Amino acid sequence: MDNGRMETRRLQMLAELARRGSMRAVAEATGATTSTVSQQIAALAQDMGTALIEPHGRRVRLTPAGRRLAEHAVTILAAVEAAQRDLSPDAPPTGTVRVAGFATAIRAQLLPIISRLSTSHPQLSILVREHEPAEALHLLANDEADLALTYDYNLAPAEPDPAVAVTPLWTAPWGLGIPDHAARPSAPGAPEVFRWFRTADWIGNSRNTGDETVIRTLASMAGFTPRLTHQADNLDLVQGMIAAGMGVGLLPMGTSTLPGVHLVPLTAPDVVLRAFAVARRGATAGLRWPC
Repeated sequence: MDNGRMETRRLQMLAELARRGSMRAVAEATGATTSTVSQQIAALAQDMGTALIEPHGRRVRLTPAGRRLAEHAVTILAAVEAAQRDLSPDAPPTGTVRVAGFATAIRAQLLPIISRLSTSHPQLSILVREHEPAEALHLLANDEADLALTYDYNLAPAEPDPAVAVTPLWTAPWGLGIPDHAARPSAPGAPEVFRWFRTADWIGNSRNTGDETVIRTLASMAGFTPRLTHQADNLDLVQGMIAAGMGVGLLPMGTSTLPGVHLVPLTAPDVVLRAFAVARRGATAGLRWPC
């Protein structure tokens, strides 16, 4: 292995250590041994002339210099990846693109793209896996996906990750789904709507905590603690629970409601879902996502 490639590998291991927090996790992610990871980072520290890690209990942590170099490593590795693609910019895309994302984005945006690509780029294969945001981002971080389709809420924003590039896709207002026969508040405003249903059972998402964060935030503004009981990640099932009188829950405005379900708008503050396409930095050069 030549020195240039070795240095790139060392930077990759340092960046992985910053992301994963342990030598063992880096070894598992890169297919190396823990001893090899330790040796590569020690060699990188020698190249840089400064300590990059220090003992921290039974583990190690990055020194301030190590954290700074890890931030540079993300940029450097992205540049190397982009340069490799630029060596053959006119080559037609081939291979498999692994996409992990939530059902709405897959159905509304990805499937039409796949249909077009089957004609325009028949040598390109799209592998689709349905996942909630945390699951999709975990696959992306572990190089088990090339693109993650995720979402968050304006009242429950996702934490930024410098290792990924985020492209906004669309936004959509959400409201509160209630049984159609339930009495409805006359005063506007999300806190007042929530206060009206303070004694109700609340339905959350079984695979994403964002819904629960929004519910708890607005309930706190309304002065009560919500009784979160049922969980479901399928919106049709959430509607079925609401229609059956099992509780109330968040639903996208404009959606077709089942018989027995009524949607109440939430304003001041609004509840807005924000959808994103997320990829590792350097992997999005030239990407134009059709919104």
